[in-house]
Amino acid sequence: MAASTLSSISNINWVLGNWTNPKHQKKWSNISNSRLSIKASNDIHTSTSPSPSKSFSNDDCEAAVVAGNPPAAPAALVIPKSPVNTPVITPLSLPRRPRRNRRSPHLRAAFQETSISPANLVYPLFIHEGEEDTPIGAMPGCFRLGWRHGLVAKARDVGVNSIVLFPKVPDALKTSTGDEAYNDNGLVPRAIRLLKDKFPDLIIYTDVALDPYSSDGHDGIVREDGVILNDETVHQLCKQAVSQARAGADVVSPSDMMDGRVGAIRAALDGEGFQHVSIMSYTAKYASAFYGPFREALDSNPRFGDKKTYQMNPANYREALIETQEDESEGADILLVKPGLPYLDIIRLLRDNSSLPIAAYQVSGEYSMIKAGGVLKMIDEERVMMESLMCLRRAGADIILTYFAVQAAKCLCGEKR
Repeated sequence: MAASTLSSISNINWVLGNWTNPKHQKKWSNISNSRLSIKASNDIHTSTSPSPSKSFSNDDCEAAVVAGNPPAAPAALVIPKSPVNTPVITPLSLPRRPRRNRRSPHLRAAFQETSISPANLVYPLFIHEGEEDTPIGAMPGCFRLGWRHGLVAKARDVGVNSIVLFPKVPDALKTSTGDEAYNDNGLVPRAIRLLKDKFPDLIIYTDVALDPYSSDGHDGIVREDGVILNDETVHQLCKQAVSQARAGADVVSPSDMMDGRVGAIRAALDGEGFQHVSIMSYTAKYASAFYGPFREALDSNPRFGDKKTYQMNPANYREALIETQEDESEGADILLVKPGLPYLDIIRLLRDNSSLPIAAYQVSGEYSMIKAGGVLKMIDEERVMMESLMCLRRAGADIILTYFAVQAAKCLCGEKR
C-alpha cells in the first residue's frame, strides 16, 4: 500500500480516535465551526481567531471531510420574501432570461458592449482676437477665447487631448471671396503655432470652410444671383487647408459640402509635402436647425438665403451613401456626421458601409437643449449628457466632437462637475 494512503488512513484514525478526547475536542471544534482560509504557507487557521498552536495539514482536513466531518460553513442563502398579495404562480418556462446578465453592477459592467473615454472626445474651441474670454449667451459654459491664452490646459488635465478650432473673424477682414481664410498670419494659423509650441503632442483639428471669412456668411463664394460657386470655392479651400497644415494642424476638416473638395485638398496637401496631414470630411452634414447657437458664437449667419443647396436634406438617408463613397474614393481619412443625436441612423449607416473611422458632431443646439433642460430641472443634466454621448458611440462613432468634452471627461475621471 502506498505511503500516502497509509498516511491518510493514519490521519483518519487519529481524527476519529481523538474526536472524543477532551484534550483535542475543543481544538477541533474551533476549526470545524469557523471559516477556514489557507495561507501561502498552507497553514490552516480561523479567519476570526489566531492560528491554533497545532494546525492541521491539508491531508488532515481532507481526511476529516472524507470521514463525514466537514468544517462548518454559512447557511444556504434564504430567498427574500415577496410582498404580501403577490400571486402564487407556476414560473414561466423560459430557457433564456436576459435579465440574468443584468442582475448586478459587476455583471452589467462585464457585459457592457460600448464604452467611452476622454480619448474619444474632441473639444471644439471658439477663438477671437481679444484678450478676454467672452461668454456665448446661447451656449452656457462656452466662451470665445483669447487666442493667446493656454486654451486647453483644463481639457488636457482630464485626458482630452484633441481640439478643433473655430475662429470669430473681425468683420473688417471678411470679403466675398474669403481671402483671410488662407492668411498664414491669420487668427487660426497663429493659434495653431501657439498651441503646438506649448503642447507639441496636442491633436489639432481645423475647420476648412469660408463662412467665418465671408461677408456673405456662406461656406462658398456667392455669385450675384445667389448661386454658391462650387469649383471656385474648392480652389480657395485648398489654399486654406495648406495654410493650416503649414501652421501645424494635424487634421484639416472640410465642412463646406462642396463637391470634389476632398480630392482637391488631398492633392494640394500632398503637393506641398503634407502627406502626413489627415482629412476629416464632413461627409453627411445636414441643413439642420440645430446649428443656431454656433452661428451666434461665430457671428456667421448667412446674410441671405440658407445653405440647402450644398448641405444635405434632413429627410434623406440613401444620399449619405453617395457622399460616403465619394469621400472615401477621394482620400478622406475620417468621415463625419453632423448633427449627432438626431442622426444616429446615419452614423450607423456610415459605420456599416465604411471601414474608415466615423466621427459625430454633437452640435450646439444639442448642447444648449441639454444645458437648458438641466437649468430648468427638467432633466438630470449630467446623466443625459453621458447617455447622449454613449448613444453616439453605440451608433458607431469612434470620436465625438462635443462642447461637453471637458465636463464629460471629468465625469469619466470620477470628478465632480
